Amino acid sequence: MFHKPYSFFLVILLSSLSWLQCSPSDSSSTSGSNAFSPEISASDIYSHIEFLASDSLQGRESGTEFEALASNYIIQKFEEFGVQPKGDDGTFLQAFTINTARLINPHATDNAEGERRVANNVVGWIPGRSNTNEYVVIGAHYDHLGYGSFGSLYRGDTPRIHNGADDNASGTAGLLELAHYFSEHPPADNILLLAFSGEEMGLLGSAHYVEEPTVGLSQAKAMINLDMIGRMSDTNLLIFGVGTTPKWSELAMAVNEDSLSLNLVKDGTGASDHTSFYYKNIPVLHYFTDTHSDYHRPSDDLAYIEVEGQELVVNHVARMVDALGSVSKDELPFVEAPGEQRQSMTLSGPTLGVLPDYGFEGVGMRITGTNPGQPAQNAGLKSGDIIVALGDTPLEDIYGYMGALNTLEVGQKTTITIIRDGVEQTLELQL
Repeated sequence: MFHKPYSFFLVILLSSLSWLQCSPSDSSSTSGSNAFSPEISASDIYSHIEFLASDSLQGRESGTEFEALASNYIIQKFEEFGVQPKGDDGTFLQAFTINTARLINPHATDNAEGERRVANNVVGWIPGRSNTNEYVVIGAHYDHLGYGSFGSLYRGDTPRIHNGADDNASGTAGLLELAHYFSEHPPADNILLLAFSGEEMGLLGSAHYVEEPTVGLSQAKAMINLDMIGRMSDTNLLIFGVGTTPKWSELAMAVNEDSLSLNLVKDGTGASDHTSFYYKNIPVLHYFTDTHSDYHRPSDDLAYIEVEGQELVVNHVARMVDALGSVSKDELPFVEAPGEQRQSMTLSGPTLGVLPDYGFEGVGMRITGTNPGQPAQNAGLKSGDIIVALGDTPLEDIYGYMGALNTLEVGQKTTITIIRDGVEQTLELQL
């Protein structure tokens, strides 16, 4: 998931041709589809993430040879699973160009001087059983932060690889599992599979796709986005976007055969690729197992992925796609459901080092954890605390929290008021 909105600019492709002409088999650690089960399985999820989040891919930064290694792996798996290409010119790839000046200054124009890179979405298609042109989009971004030169929360002096196991090798693994599953068990609807690049730089790949779709958007019934689905805790699953069409909540509950604890959030916009489709008036869902202390840090590694939990998430998605087959596009009218939370926010003041609970809809801002050595941990905050005031400023939500922080300064002493286990407490806070 990304922090800041950026844009992209169109240029020549020459710098990336040598990467894209690599044989997909060059990037695979497996010998063929017989190494994978067509059923959704934790072991297959582990294998995909093991490759995608390995140090050899050096963080999968968009427009680099390491992004190309990841895209080659996805293409190889699509081919092995029998997925049809739906990219440019009969291939799996859809190229777009990034102007890296936007990473330095998000207000830069398209003509600003900066390195131009070619990145690629990977686009596949699985025909459904019904005689229809309608389709469901399943998407996940496969890029990450490389060595953290942009977007990283790591503050060390030595650059380190950001492997992005949860963000978003987990979603990419889910996409591959669904590609294999639906190739063997075709749903009623056609399936458009989209592996996006450029997400971490500002949803660039999905923004390009919706402006230059390889399949007409007018026939898209819905878009389901998998971003950070590898850290399930206590069977909790957040699904955003249920307010974008009236049937979403009913369907999500109906297919919940594994008794997951579903937190259904109406918001249809946020810091991931479903937002690009929302603004094209397409109903969206975003599956998410919540943030964690390794988010956008080098420590987001395979060792912390809960593959059994992710198997439950991907199975829920599969059942949702199957359920959509009995619902016509006319029965899924788009409803505006703009969200305030999870939007990129500007923070000019100090930080506390807390992890917001993005599914919390009460008064204040609940946290799911703190970062070691940061002001919140030093003050004694814990997972589950609800921050209701900073100093004399009461907080209504995450925006109030950000606004209050922007009035404070590094080194300042103040107080923080929390609710813990139903009891209000005020703690000393050193920023």
